[in-house]
Amino acid sequence: MALDIFKISGPVRLTGEVTISGSKNAALPIIAATILAPGKSTLCGVPNLSDIKVMCQLVENLGCKASIDNGTVTIDSTNIDNPFGDYEIVRKMRASVCILGPLLGRCGKVEVSMPGGCAIGYRPVDIHLRGLRELGAKIELKNGYIVAHANGGLKGANIFLGGPFGSSVLATANVLSASVLAKGKTIIDSAACEPEITDLAKCLKKMGAKISGIGSPQLTIKGVKKLKPIEHTVIPDRIEAGTFLAAAAITKGNLKLKNSRVDHLMAVIDKLRSMNVTVEQTKDGCEVVSNSLSKPTDITTLPYPGFPTDLQAQFMACLCLAKGNSVISEKIFPDRFMHVSELSRMAANLRKEGPHVIVSGVEKLIAAPVMASDLRASAALVLAALAAQGETIVNRVYHIDRGYEKIEEKLNACGAKIERQSI
Repeated sequence: MALDIFKISGPVRLTGEVTISGSKNAALPIIAATILAPGKSTLCGVPNLSDIKVMCQLVENLGCKASIDNGTVTIDSTNIDNPFGDYEIVRKMRASVCILGPLLGRCGKVEVSMPGGCAIGYRPVDIHLRGLRELGAKIELKNGYIVAHANGGLKGANIFLGGPFGSSVLATANVLSASVLAKGKTIIDSAACEPEITDLAKCLKKMGAKISGIGSPQLTIKGVKKLKPIEHTVIPDRIEAGTFLAAAAITKGNLKLKNSRVDHLMAVIDKLRSMNVTVEQTKDGCEVVSNSLSKPTDITTLPYPGFPTDLQAQFMACLCLAKGNSVISEKIFPDRFMHVSELSRMAANLRKEGPHVIVSGVEKLIAAPVMASDLRASAALVLAALAAQGETIVNRVYHIDRGYEKIEEKLNACGAKIERQSI
């Protein structure tokens, strides 16, 4: 299998306009949720990513029909004759576990492989299983698979979904999706408040679910007997938007982001402003301007509305060139620092101390061959390369293709010099 690399020449200053794609992290659980409503559902504004293709492959394997056409995903879930998440598919993407709740809700039984995905630290599924057990599911782990059944159907319950690092987005998606067809009332406490969960809940309401408290840490669901297929447009990808905000910051650039939601990025914009970067809201997004050397700042990742863990690596790259010392604390995935060693290869001055990294700003980054370890780390290396002196080779860019639609084309249109090559 050919593996692509990026050859990136820097430094550059990015200027221009970028249209942000639909949210991968919203689209994946929504595709899974279409399983709940027999018939044909249409999802618009879906990014063309490898993860989306994996999820469509997964639902097809269940017996559904799935098609992808220029940002529109159509799922016909009339027939589900194989409620089974095969290891060969599920191992490619952690979000595959999102089929667990919808299948349990509709079919009353499911067998799904334990999930794979990026190497960003330990992410157990025990919160998912605990919540589904509260709804009455019988669950066992067998030969690497989660085997669950609910004879007689699921029943509403009061469920607490908090974990050691706060709420869980995927666990909330699973339990919420399972509960909408459960008998009686379900209350989910410590539900994730991320915009992607809000989008899922709004989609489920369109399908006929009865959900209140959307956007808050307490969701109340009154079970219904059936749901109907829908048409839904997914929200813009706040992590892609945040990555382009960081790209403008690190290159002292000026970018206009179309199709972006400022209200989903307030913690990020607050940090950019403290770094001496200007961000202004526009009619359909925002404009970011960075004309001078960034100031240092401290960042702590937290569940929404806090600073997203999925932007930690990109902002670390930015702070490598800030004048002074910054401290980055990772409260979601304490081991999510595999990019530290690669940024250090580019002459960054970083010191890891447990779940913290002390970033001492340097005058310049220097090009080097680097290796992407996960999706967001690969984005951080691309940003560092845009600002570095010389030609950087970024290996394993298949990671970045999981979460960014045509990232090199979007950046090149704004002045980047990125060449994709197969080796």
